[in-house]
Amino acid sequence: MTSVAAPTLNEPLAAPGWTMRALTLVSDRKIEILDTAAPAAPAPGEVQIRVKAIGLNHIDVWGWRGMAFAKRKLPLIVGVEAAGEIAAVGDGVTSLKAGDRVVAYGALTCGTCKACREGRDNLCENVAGIMGFHVDGFARDLINMPARLVVPIPAGVSFRDAACAPVAFGTVQHMLFDNAKLEPGETILVQAGGSGIGTTAIKMAKAIGATVITTVGDDPKAEKAKALGADHVINYRTARFETIVRKLTGKKGVDVAFEHVGPDTFNGSLLCLKRGGRLVTCGSTTGQSINFNLFQLYLQQYRIFGSFGCSIRNIGESLAKMASGLSPVIDTEVTLADFERGLGRLESRQVFGKIIVNF
Repeated sequence: MTSVAAPTLNEPLAAPGWTMRALTLVSDRKIEILDTAAPAAPAPGEVQIRVKAIGLNHIDVWGWRGMAFAKRKLPLIVGVEAAGEIAAVGDGVTSLKAGDRVVAYGALTCGTCKACREGRDNLCENVAGIMGFHVDGFARDLINMPARLVVPIPAGVSFRDAACAPVAFGTVQHMLFDNAKLEPGETILVQAGGSGIGTTAIKMAKAIGATVITTVGDDPKAEKAKALGADHVINYRTARFETIVRKLTGKKGVDVAFEHVGPDTFNGSLLCLKRGGRLVTCGSTTGQSINFNLFQLYLQQYRIFGSFGCSIRNIGESLAKMASGLSPVIDTEVTLADFERGLGRLESRQVFGKIIVNF
């Protein structure tokens, strides 16, 4: 592959012939680093971001497998979560300047519908797609983005950590505090506590004084989850988590169940809830369909929240928590050339925390 010739900070950005690297899905389970044309200078209202790090998520694995939920065209630049620095700003942009460190929102929202105007960005009525999944994503040297979708990184937060804010931290912030409304002193069951969002949920819940019960798939992960602050850790491969949770809570159940696994755990999570308990789910990595008992649902007065992504406000809240010392758990850092190795590790469920790809 030819060497990168993308411009550096303060160079003119629109000169013809400049190329940049782009990590590109060319077919199912085949990703290549390709040279592509660098973007022109940002248009009015846009900023140009030099990408420094991207975080890997299960949505990247789904796209890699070909599990897109809307039409897309290949080749497709991957990457849904990123941090970088501003290379240039377009006309009319006054809130950001070249050299500012930023993260970007991973969905191309319209900014004008009722949901967007109310700050509920993840309910946009006219979203044009999710970056790296439906439309070209962040895994490239330079990208132009609307300035309204960009959030500054606070001082003291690294690019590596900030790359976890748009999806991992933002998703958990939205799940726990906008939807489940977790409160200090409550008890929460965090499923798959070794995942990127699982580790984040443990740390965020402990930070407000909640009691945390979590499940993991092996004993080494159990020790790591305890080190994060989890009060009780259950190896779901060797014990029924439902039985242990009921015992730990004096048969009352937990206030909140944090779900993202799907059919393998969903009904068990419902059984772990106290009467009037809240289940919040953002994923279904073990499948897409379940059967559950409606009688149980209304008799126990459960509240079930589906949660997807987060708002731009949640990203700012997440970065503020990082700045105050609540750092993400990093499993592995890989280079751009090792992106597929990172996806394979994520798919194997051997991770404990986030996988970061550095540029």
